[in-house]
This record gives sequence, structure tokens and C-alpha cells, in this order.
Amino acid sequence: MAAVRLLVLGVIRTRQPAHGYAVRRELLSWRAETWTNVKPGSIYHALKQLTQEGKLRALGTESSDQGPGRTLFELTEAGEAEFRGLMDAALVSIDMEELGAAIAFMDALPRAHVIAKLGEQRRNAAAVRDDLLAMIPTYPRRYEAPHMPDLLELWSGVFDNLTRWTDGLLERLESGEYRMPE
Repeated sequence: MAAVRLLVLGVIRTRQPAHGYAVRRELLSWRAETWTNVKPGSIYHALKQLTQEGKLRALGTESSDQGPGRTLFELTEAGEAEFRGLMDAALVSIDMEELGAAIAFMDALPRAHVIAKLGEQRRNAAAVRDDLLAMIPTYPRRYEAPHMPDLLELWSGVFDNLTRWTDGLLERLESGEYRMPE
């Protein structure tokens, strides 16, 4: 749910005021359904929940020729704080859905801040990789779980790839790639 909240807040923040259908259309244009669990129902649920929590403010209803009116939303100060908190948590996360959502909006934060958070994420991914690799010798193939070394190799490879990918992104950020608020 954190990734959906972050995506909804991020799109509203970027396009505000915006209605739920515009959020959905934006996320569809990114093909977010292929790398997250975001579905139309989760978008509208997040809009409702974030409004109830005071993170979004409903501005009124925009008429539509294609159905019922669409409620326009904007971020509140609490919504901006929620966005930044979710960004910080997601930028250090090894969860692909959360990290992907944060990467989508990393240009909303200062470069040095993103670099620091991604450095932490890289250390987290490398630590998981190293822990998985260290476990391989503890699961000889001849015992009741002969597939365990294969699983540990698979997952350590995933985290090794994440570590290397983060290294590349950090290099691009440190060289000045991407426009960010400074």
C-alpha cells in the first residue's frame, strides 16, 4: 500500500489539482501496473483514505461529458510531509515496488538527499546479498531441502543486480544527470 500511496501523492503533487481519473491515466501511461500492484480500485481507495487523513484536499467537482463529475484534489501540508516521508522510506527500500515508485519521483527532492538515500539503499541491498551468499554453504544439497542453495543463489543474484544498478544510478546522479531542485 505504501507504493500506491506514494504514486498517488506524487502524481497529485506533480499535476495538482488533479482528479482520480487523471492519476489513473498518468500511471497507465507509465505502465505502472507491470511493476506495481496499483489497480484502479487501489487508486480511488488511496484518494479517499488520503483525503480522510487530511493529506489531500478535495477542491470541488469538475463536470464531465463522459460520466459523473470528477473531484479535483490537491496536496495539503500534511500530504507534502507524507510524500517526503514515503520517499525517504522508499529510496532506502529493497522492495522493488516501493523503490520503483520513489525513482519515479526522485527529481522532486534535492540531489544530495537522493544520493545519500540511494547510498543507504545500496548498502542495504549489498548486505542482503552478502547474507544470502553466506547461507549457501549451510544448506548442503543432499539434505531435506536440496533446492535451498539454488534459491539462495537466485536471490543473491537479484540483490547483486540491484546493488550494481544502484551504483549506475548513483554515478548518473553524481555526474549531474536529471533536473532536480537544488
